[in-house]
Amino acid sequence: MNDRERFLACLLGKPADRPPYWLYWDPWPTTWQRWEREGKPAEVTDHRTFMDPDQPPLVLPVNCGPCPAFEPVVLEETEDYVVHIDGLGIKRRDLKHSMSMSEFLEFPVKDRRDWERLKQERFDPDHPDRLRGPWRELGAEWMRRGYPIQLGEYPSVSLYGGLRWLLGDEECLAAFYTMPDLVHDIMDHLTSLFLTVFEQVVHEVRVDMIHIWEDMCGRQGPLISPQHWREFMGPNYRRIKAFADEHGIPLLSVDTDGNPRLIVPPMMEAGVNYIFPMEVAAGADVNDFQASFPGLAMMGGIDKRALAEGPEAIDRELERIRPAVECGRYIPDLDHCVPDDVSWEHYCYYAEALKRLVGKA
Repeated sequence: MNDRERFLACLLGKPADRPPYWLYWDPWPTTWQRWEREGKPAEVTDHRTFMDPDQPPLVLPVNCGPCPAFEPVVLEETEDYVVHIDGLGIKRRDLKHSMSMSEFLEFPVKDRRDWERLKQERFDPDHPDRLRGPWRELGAEWMRRGYPIQLGEYPSVSLYGGLRWLLGDEECLAAFYTMPDLVHDIMDHLTSLFLTVFEQVVHEVRVDMIHIWEDMCGRQGPLISPQHWREFMGPNYRRIKAFADEHGIPLLSVDTDGNPRLIVPPMMEAGVNYIFPMEVAAGADVNDFQASFPGLAMMGGIDKRALAEGPEAIDRELERIRPAVECGRYIPDLDHCVPDDVSWEHYCYYAEALKRLVGKA
């Protein structure tokens, strides 16, 4: 089987020669620096390709975000941090010498007036720059090679995530109660934008998956209720699912960290059939989710913390998720990026052990 055939067969519950072998999640920059100090060969320039993994879905480079993007601007810089405005129009403070989430200082939308202005200036679905670039050529090459192909990626194709980038983390949650009409309008408009762009692509490139980035869950569960998910997000997910069905796109995937258990039922009702990364520390156990949600495909679910402990912990963790591998509709991989407490030696051990688990060795 080629990479596309194996990917689709595995996640759709059809016979496959083996699960895909993926090293999907990047190491932190500080992890990469550690590996270089510990003897990583100079010719190893990419954590995914040095062990010849199967090819995860490749993303067609079309623009579904602010267009034109905001001009990045550095507002303040010290020895320890930099304050800047990014391409989404968000004012952030970032540490310079260690890994950390940004401190978000200001967001571009404060009220309906800001949104109406941005809708016209930067969220025009028909802006000609949305389809500039080599997506046609890349799509043709990827189809020729038998690679799976994806539309949508972090951070631009997102409904809750898009709302959060515009209003802010706390402000967007309050808006579900204080400005519900604005929340509906933003999500409806973003969906129309995505589908306008997608419609022009699918007539020229075979697409296997539409991907939506949300990151709307934590350890405690989702940041909005299942009822709010159904009311605000469900109708637009159904629009995307109807588009996927019309164009023969079999997978509708969602990336959310944390534990999504409470919103999996409304997501599946709306057509989602694939989620990741299944974070172990948040209680998202792949064996449990398989038993609870038959028909839901997953990727991830391997506790990255085991890699810091060493071979015995890695072996235990891979044995823990073996039943999910054998059950199917599951691609085993880490549950997020590789932190800098993971040595080069332990990462190499994990990569080879995972290869044996999926039967590629």
